[in-house]
Amino acid sequence: MNENEIKFLIIRFSSIGDIVLTTPIVRCLKQQVEGAVVHFLTKPVYASILESNPFIDKVHTLGSFHETINELRDEGFDYIIDLHKNIRSLRFKNRLKIIDFSFEKLNYEKWLLVNAKKNKLPDLHIVDRYFETVKLFDVVNDKKGLDYFIPQGVNYDFKEMFSDEDKFVAFAIGGQHATKQLPAEKIREICLGINKPVILIGGKEDQKIGEEVSEKLEHVYNLCGETSLDESAYIINNSALVITHDTGMMHIAAALKKDIISIWGNTVPEFGMYPYLAGINSEIFEVENLKCRPCSKIGFKKCPKKHFDCMQKQDIQAIITKANNLLGR
Repeated sequence: MNENEIKFLIIRFSSIGDIVLTTPIVRCLKQQVEGAVVHFLTKPVYASILESNPFIDKVHTLGSFHETINELRDEGFDYIIDLHKNIRSLRFKNRLKIIDFSFEKLNYEKWLLVNAKKNKLPDLHIVDRYFETVKLFDVVNDKKGLDYFIPQGVNYDFKEMFSDEDKFVAFAIGGQHATKQLPAEKIREICLGINKPVILIGGKEDQKIGEEVSEKLEHVYNLCGETSLDESAYIINNSALVITHDTGMMHIAAALKKDIISIWGNTVPEFGMYPYLAGINSEIFEVENLKCRPCSKIGFKKCPKKHFDCMQKQDIQAIITKANNLLGR
């Protein structure tokens, strides 16, 4: 190892959005700390998000605990930056016995907001709170936002769907939990009102809803389950507008500096994970002043109250108007 090197291990195991939200720390560590060598430990399923990042020197993926520990020990790290702070990351820190700096998750404050509807959370995005973990290294937020690097060679041919001149909307219809997603009929209503082509993106689990939404709508194209994560990012990058729920694709769209219409159900922007430094015309849509909201910091399979007002009472016409106004600019 070069004597001027300082080797950092960043830990974040999940999810797509959470990984993308760590990228400003990666970039600023690499650019602001002389001799910084930045490695990243995550789950194998998320490695592709990081492997194209030029600010990361090496990506480690979680295998068996014993094998992963031995691999990490061989690297000779100077510091651990733990941006996950769970039992698993604690095990790694205890075994590696390296100086570590851990993110304060504020779980009690989140619990208060969910269960007592008392907001004691700081009025800060989680990205800005991440920077507290590296302040000892004089690393500051460069305010350049999130990073997502689409690998060379990744593309998607739109020519068979619509002309090159057409602006189009990328609509990420999925969500990690059902209570973060609009019902299919609401998504279809939005698509019906938009006067430009709409591409639906999501995973295989969203295919059925995509078919239901796009049925007999010639301007709506269902690509759910048909594109890789990078291909979906390519579609987002070439779109004129992104509509999305509170999900990983929202953060990828923010990294690509797109104008975003984000639609919020059981979760709330006050948790600090709203689109970070996205396009200047971005807007959040939520049903405010619901006594039951937020009902979780993550989400549920079904509305605990059975009415699902946080999505059923969304102002669909306002979303359509905002979308068409942006598309007409």
